[in-house]
Amino acid sequence: MNQKIVYDFTKFTTTDYTGYLSCVIWFNGCNMRCQYCYNDDIVFSKNGNYTLNDILTFLKNRIGMLDAVVLSGGEATLYDLISICEKIKELGFKIKLDTNGTNLTLIKELIKEKLIDYMAIDFKAPKYKYKTITGVNKYTQVINIIKHLIDINFNFELRTTVNSSLLDEKDINSMISTISNLGYKNIYYLQNFIETQSNIGNISKHRDIDKEKILSKKLSIQWRN
Repeated sequence: MNQKIVYDFTKFTTTDYTGYLSCVIWFNGCNMRCQYCYNDDIVFSKNGNYTLNDILTFLKNRIGMLDAVVLSGGEATLYDLISICEKIKELGFKIKLDTNGTNLTLIKELIKEKLIDYMAIDFKAPKYKYKTITGVNKYTQVINIIKHLIDINFNFELRTTVNSSLLDEKDINSMISTISNLGYKNIYYLQNFIETQSNIGNISKHRDIDKEKILSKKLSIQWRN
């Protein structure tokens, strides 16, 4: 509880968990190196700035003012979320997990114990580009988690960050076909790449995606940013 595993936390947001007043916990470190990631400071940081006790102290003072806690990062599933979520739930908050979808064992346990209420999975790329964009061979793990969540009818969303130098219309359509064939029926969120001072791949904003070429009839698609 005294280990500094949290890089930072956002004290208030209305956009990270739709319908709920929330805070966001940004966990330290990640098991991916996505080229477009602008949280490179969090990903490469060796030490956090806050302990779980710091976060719990903050949350105790927000009972009745906040509805939910968003666990994000970095990658939150690198940590023992069972005990963390138990303590957050004891305070009466809903929990949303933002994840890259690579830790099926932990996610199954969190759902079984009713410790998370909603999940957002970053569906990074089609299989043939997955390692190039993320730096790891974890496509199968992500697909297995998506299948599991669909099978148990868990409430979740899929989202993809789009930079046309990495993903073009053909790639996005391939991803839409993949998840629709798996039985995904929720909104698929496409997030425009945000250009910041730095990112892991040292990339910049490219041409805009031609939205007319996206297979929107297969899924309900919403663009963010």
